Amino acid sequence: MPFIYSSAFPPAVPALTLDAAPARMPAEWETHQGTWMAFPPPNHTFGPSGSPTLDRARGAWARVARTISRYEPVTVLADPRDTTAAREWLGEGITVLGVPLDDAWLRDSGPTFTRRPDGTVAAVDWVFNGWGAQQWAQWGNDRNVGRVLAAHAGVPVNPSSLVNEGGGFHVDGEGTVLLTETVQLDPQRNPGATKESVEAAIHEALGTTKAIWLPRGLTRDYGEFGTRGHVDIVAAFAGPGTVLLHRQDNPAHPDHEVYQELHSTLAGQTDAQGRPLRIIDVPAPAALEDDEGFVDWSYINHYVANNAVILCSFDDPNDAVAAGILGRAYPGRTIELVDARDIFAFGGGIHCITQQQPVPAGRQEAAA
Repeated sequence: MPFIYSSAFPPAVPALTLDAAPARMPAEWETHQGTWMAFPPPNHTFGPSGSPTLDRARGAWARVARTISRYEPVTVLADPRDTTAAREWLGEGITVLGVPLDDAWLRDSGPTFTRRPDGTVAAVDWVFNGWGAQQWAQWGNDRNVGRVLAAHAGVPVNPSSLVNEGGGFHVDGEGTVLLTETVQLDPQRNPGATKESVEAAIHEALGTTKAIWLPRGLTRDYGEFGTRGHVDIVAAFAGPGTVLLHRQDNPAHPDHEVYQELHSTLAGQTDAQGRPLRIIDVPAPAALEDDEGFVDWSYINHYVANNAVILCSFDDPNDAVAAGILGRAYPGRTIELVDARDIFAFGGGIHCITQQQPVPAGRQEAAA
């Protein structure tokens, strides 16, 4: 069985609690037991039941889920009122679980899976408060998703007191973590936090030893419905000592200056093992604007599955360029391009709606 869970809510098997057990978050390219996602519910972001916007969201999420399911098991959380609709949209071969939800950005509201020293898998349950208690956000249900999902997965929970989201950091699996100053140090998330206090909490939860701080994220991410700087849309590890970086070449776009600042920040850095970082620039899509202004379309917000990379596409000339770059960065994996324009229209990308569960140690096949 890919996952161990009860389909009932609340879970029949409660999650256990660990007391600061040392653990390590595996790199995303390590072998997965499966992928978790959430099904878009009616809300302020997606629109009311029966609306064309909600259907657009559900169609976009379903395309990602079906693509990943060709490579590994996919389990989708759906609000109990939406389980029938979820099964209709998703089709055969994808498990649907009824869990109360406010939103569908499971990378952020869900847990982060780690591997403990004995090889078993556990889940970090961050504090979730709607991306810094944003005025439009609701999180009464989503703040519980971390421990509820962990219980369905049959893994123990390691609670963290840090307000954090899975899209707000990226690890190399060998001790290094990327963070953004405007996320973890956001006073609406962690008032009074310092880099030292955040690093202590991150290192304890993820088993990392070195944090590399970026000063900010992409411009649109600071708009009304942004996350205030999630790193997973601008920079991501693609291997030990290797960072993919969003490059905006057009000086008319404000992210042109952001790219220059972030490249300067990363240049000359070393990872936790002392290796100089190798920066691989990934050109942004050629499109500059949509109906809301300058786009934040990014190929960095991809998902690495077993034997595949699920890559955002935008019907853009640079889709093929990005596919070539990521194909070389992840040799031996199939590059699957999935149209992500509707996902970005609602505030995120493919990485934002997915969460990997690693296999326990001893069951790690090479994910070619």
